[in-house]
Amino acid sequence: MTKELTGKHVLAIFVVAFGVIIAVNITLAVNAVKTFPGLEVKNSYVASQQFDERKAAQEALGWDVAGTHEAGVLRLSIRNADGTPVEVSSLYAVLGRATHVADDVEPAFTFDGTDYVAPMELADGNWNLRMRAESADGTPFNQRVIVSVVR
Repeated sequence: MTKELTGKHVLAIFVVAFGVIIAVNITLAVNAVKTFPGLEVKNSYVASQQFDERKAAQEALGWDVAGTHEAGVLRLSIRNADGTPVEVSSLYAVLGRATHVADDVEPAFTFDGTDYVAPMELADGNWNLRMRAESADGTPFNQRVIVSVVR
């Protein structure tokens, strides 16, 4: 005994199939908007006008920056071209996840003569350390440093 496929059955199949697709798209769009951390700059055209100058000045410093986390200590290493530790005139940093701002914190870094250190407990995974520093001669330095935490 075979059942007949009627127009009502085909309509139901299409409604359910497209309903699932639309529901998934709406869910993904809502989650994307809720986790969007915001704009980097208010006007990208204005910011781009001095980008090359700022990039050249930052690269002229020759700094190598790395971040690590071990034993409850966040460590930010800044070295100049010959490997000597750099002590900056000012440092501001925000540590957080790449996908949302709910876990963002501002580490209280102190210079220990070699690196900048801050006591901090972090969950496993990748963290972004967005730092702004200023060299002794006043050159601004901006970089996003990825800190990988694995226990």
